[in-house]
Amino acid sequence: MEEKILKKSKNGMLVLVLDLLLLVAALAGVICGGILLDEGVAIGGLLFGVAIVLLFVGWIPLCGLRVLKPQEALVLTLFGKYIGTLKGEGFYAVNPFCSSVNPAANTKLNQSGDVTTKRFGAAKEGSAEAINVSLESKKISLKIMTLNNNRQKINDCLGNPVEIGIAVTWRIVDTAKAVFNVDNYKEYLSLQCDSALRNVVRIYPYDVAPNVDTTGDGLADEGSLRGSSDVVADRIRGEIQERVIEAGIEIVEARITYLAYAPEIAAVMLQRQQASAIIDARKMIVDGAVGMVEMALNRLSENNTIELDEERKAAMVSNLLVVLCGNRDAQPVVNSGSLY
Repeated sequence: MEEKILKKSKNGMLVLVLDLLLLVAALAGVICGGILLDEGVAIGGLLFGVAIVLLFVGWIPLCGLRVLKPQEALVLTLFGKYIGTLKGEGFYAVNPFCSSVNPAANTKLNQSGDVTTKRFGAAKEGSAEAINVSLESKKISLKIMTLNNNRQKINDCLGNPVEIGIAVTWRIVDTAKAVFNVDNYKEYLSLQCDSALRNVVRIYPYDVAPNVDTTGDGLADEGSLRGSSDVVADRIRGEIQERVIEAGIEIVEARITYLAYAPEIAAVMLQRQQASAIIDARKMIVDGAVGMVEMALNRLSENNTIELDEERKAAMVSNLLVVLCGNRDAQPVVNSGSLY
């Protein structure tokens, strides 16, 4: 299905003026025909009959008038056949027997562009308000919209359950494909976003893990959901785009809006992160303490400040390490006697 743009239909104002003049002329013909008919003029009956017919059918062209605002489109069919799409702001006149098609008109998702319909609930069927709402809902928005699907619980490549949510910005670039190639392009997009998200997340670990290949080249790398969010988002966008191209939808951007461990393992993973942070901090402290001890021994040896045998050096190293690596302030014991 290829999109056809109707470019020669932007003459709604001309059709409106001509139709109103026709109705005024028909009304005048009814009045004049009635007067002539009363006076016994033969042509009065013909004029009266033609004017009545024009009054009955003269309103039909008004049903073909369409008004579009910027970044709106209208897909038109005539007796079930697709005849074209109106795009761009303007006042259009089309075949009055054309009908507008938008299968996703009443679908409300958690996204921009979908408004609540509660205020229209009291509108009676067939009323002017209900008709206006129906016409508005048939229009297809060409603006960039944002879809914020619900958070999903997905297992990462290590089997850890994580909760993740994404925001997808998208727009319609081919109205014919969006309307006729899929049953409901909004629901189709939402389902494809969920499926693509699940397929991508299961490739990555939540945090950097050893011996994990996330690129598919057979080599371990440091890709992760937490540390490679931009790469993951681009990969999600690309996979969604491949799935919705037949629906005439362009994916502008995909971003991760929420990422966390699932509640059932969040506490355990927090303890694991805390333990890793403590180990890293202790390693840094020990490395610094060893360097300070080496510096102290070298300085004492260079200046010949004091001569220490191996046993005294070992005791000094032990004491310095205890002082430098301890969690609490040192409480020294002063020996007032001899060193030996």
